[in-house]
Amino acid sequence: MPSENSNQKKKILIRIGSLRHGGAEKVLITFLKNLPKDKYEIDLLLNLGSGKYLAEVPDWVNVLYLNKGEMITTNRPVDLPKKAWRNIYQLILKKFPKLLYKYKLKNKKYDIEFAAIHGFRDEILNSPLKDSKKIVWIHNDLRKTEFHNYTDDEIRKFFGFDKILVISDHIRRDFENMARNEDEKSRIQRIYNPLDTEEIISKSKMEQSEYDFDSNRPVFVSIGTVFPQKGFDRLLKVHKRLLNEGFNHRLLIVGDGYDFENIKKLKTELGLDKTSTMLGFADNPYPYLKQADFFVLSSRYEGFPTVLYEAITLAKPIVATDVSGVREMLNDGELGLIVENSEEGIYKGMKRFLTEAETVSDYQNKIVKFTQPFSLENSVRKIQEIIDQL
Repeated sequence: MPSENSNQKKKILIRIGSLRHGGAEKVLITFLKNLPKDKYEIDLLLNLGSGKYLAEVPDWVNVLYLNKGEMITTNRPVDLPKKAWRNIYQLILKKFPKLLYKYKLKNKKYDIEFAAIHGFRDEILNSPLKDSKKIVWIHNDLRKTEFHNYTDDEIRKFFGFDKILVISDHIRRDFENMARNEDEKSRIQRIYNPLDTEEIISKSKMEQSEYDFDSNRPVFVSIGTVFPQKGFDRLLKVHKRLLNEGFNHRLLIVGDGYDFENIKKLKTELGLDKTSTMLGFADNPYPYLKQADFFVLSSRYEGFPTVLYEAITLAKPIVATDVSGVREMLNDGELGLIVENSEEGIYKGMKRFLTEAETVSDYQNKIVKFTQPFSLENSVRKIQEIIDQL
């Protein structure tokens, strides 16, 4: 229950799986790093206390976790007992939340409980704290997610939250169409992801020694978590097709994820080890983005791919599949080439960039003149206002 003392810090519980990698995790960290520490008392509860972004959590944020250690992505016999124990333990705490709140959270009373990604909907809505205000931050088109395509009935459950933060107009419209009255509509808030453009520009100037850029061969770079959603399999096939047609170029994929070994194997099977590189996770991907000739988004679906704003910030010509958020971010194609969401679409877009220097130059000039419609300060302030008004 909110404190009667207006000077007392608001107590907030934030839940997310881990801080291993990914757009939502990076956005959360950027948000936390720019919050005033004198206004809030934040507990960040992770299912797995690991991740590259863990070191970036501000020291005033209290980090808790259900299990510790790196994510287990294999099914090796030696790993199975530990993997099974983690799953069982987390399932028990999900099914019996009173145990979690009593023993892990020490019966602490929170003013706000915050699901930082849609996957923690049930954990927050089933909280034993009935007086807390509840927020969910939705980063994906729920009709098309990695493991669970949400039905209308499933999406309706999100209206149990006091505020539903959505990151694109496409997602906002979907939720508004599901709202049954004005009260429910008022819970939906379209917000821009916090993005620190100054940090991006500064970090892009740092030296990197992991990849040798060759001025004689243009490089397409793609950055993202290596999930099937990102379409790296079809990107490799397009790369192969263009090489077979005599278009000399290279491909650089920056990112890690559970599908990494499968994509790496496909790269070898296609005979692309000399022309394509899978760099893995990079703490700082911006030097690669800055030095590459083109950025390509090959995703099958997205929510609001923040990486496009990073590419715009570094004035990189963009080829992107027509998925949620892309038309909004690229001004309906003014700031980048939007292609059909298919292997053929990616092929035509990349080929066009390799053959039409004037088109590339035109996009680059428009990006340089473009004023981004948001700032880090505005994004953080908007979320703060939502928190403060609850």
